[in-house]
Amino acid sequence: MSAYRTPIIALSLSAAALVGLMAHEGYSDKAIIPVPGDVPTIGFGSTTGVKLGDTITPPKAVARALQDAQHYEGALKQCLTVPLHQHEYDAFLSLAYNIGPAAFCRSTLVKKANAGDYAGACGEILRYRFYQGHDCKLAQYRRLCGGLWTRRQAEYQQCSADPNLTELP
Repeated sequence: MSAYRTPIIALSLSAAALVGLMAHEGYSDKAIIPVPGDVPTIGFGSTTGVKLGDTITPPKAVARALQDAQHYEGALKQCLTVPLHQHEYDAFLSLAYNIGPAAFCRSTLVKKANAGDYAGACGEILRYRFYQGHDCKLAQYRRLCGGLWTRRQAEYQQCSADPNLTELP
C-alpha cells in the first residue's frame, strides 16, 4: 500500500470493490422490496426507475450496478475534497451505494475525512448499523437486519486497511 493518498479526482472504484459491493447487495432477477418499508430493488441493489414486476438478467444487473456505482462516484467527488487511499475510497463508495449519496455527503464521516481525520471517518462507517430503530450490532436483531452489521464491519475493515482487525470501536 502506498504511503501517499491519491487526489480523489484520480480515483475510481476498483474491480474488487465492485465485486464486494455486489456480494453485499445480493442478487435478485426480479424487483423486490428487500426489507419492509424500502423501495423496489433489482439486480444488485439498483433502485432507480424500478417497479415491482420488473426483471433483469445477470449481465444487465452487473452493468447496472457499475453504472449506479459510477453515479455515486460523481457524488463522492463533489463532497469529499481530500486525497484518499484506494481502500478508503472503495469503502466510502460501498457505504454511499447503500445509504445514498445525499445521506453520505451530509454525514459526519465526510466532515471528518475533509478535516483530515481519516481514522475518525472510517470509524463513522460503524454508525450506519441501524434498521428501523434496531441496532443491527446486537445479536437479537441480526436476522431482521439482513447482514447490515456484517457489511459495516467489512467496510470499516476495508477503510482501515487492516485485514486482521478484530476489535471494533
